[in-house]
Amino acid sequence: MYQSHRALLGDRLWTALLHLAPERPREARSLLLRQGDPATHVLVLCSGSVAVTRRDGRGQRTLLAVRGAGELLGELSLLDGGVRSATVIAAGPCRVHTVPAPDFEAFVSEHRLMHALTRHAVGRIRESEEIRQELATAPAPARLAAALLRLAEASGQPAVLPVHIGLTQEELAQLIGTSRNSVVHSLSPWRAEGWIRAAPGGGLVLEHLDGLRRVVGPR
Repeated sequence: MYQSHRALLGDRLWTALLHLAPERPREARSLLLRQGDPATHVLVLCSGSVAVTRRDGRGQRTLLAVRGAGELLGELSLLDGGVRSATVIAAGPCRVHTVPAPDFEAFVSEHRLMHALTRHAVGRIRESEEIRQELATAPAPARLAAALLRLAEASGQPAVLPVHIGLTQEELAQLIGTSRNSVVHSLSPWRAEGWIRAAPGGGLVLEHLDGLRRVVGPR
């Protein structure tokens, strides 16, 4: 696991960054950043978890990463002057600070953070490549179980069960590059085992993680 941006910056700088913009709640399945949009701001994720995805030229969406509290979202495209390279969707209710680009750039310059943030981004790119390799080679049930475990880990309290995952079955299918029917087929025996159940307001509730870990195997 790579360290979070909060760990990278330290508590003093992280608190200073939070003071640059007010905190806002966002609902599960909210679109936080959209691939191809201009990089006008950075999101500071204070609670909850998000899925980072990228759509290719054929319209196929691929899961690149899952992020939890203590992360910056969209900082790389802002620092390199490009457009958003990925889409970010809230996997459950979360709270974010939306820091405008000029304020974030001034913060980075003032505290000489460009080198540290660039090195951190390289590590994240390697992590994304590992996930893409997993998606290319693993069967659908293993890919789904791995995605659910990453979402649970990013929630900030993976040891506290149950864990609510706010994404729909269709969204989970898009994340792992398969059909909704394949997701339904994978979830069915896990429901029978009591590992998961449907959430009243939508999404899934993870009751037991060890079974999902056995489906994934060594990581």
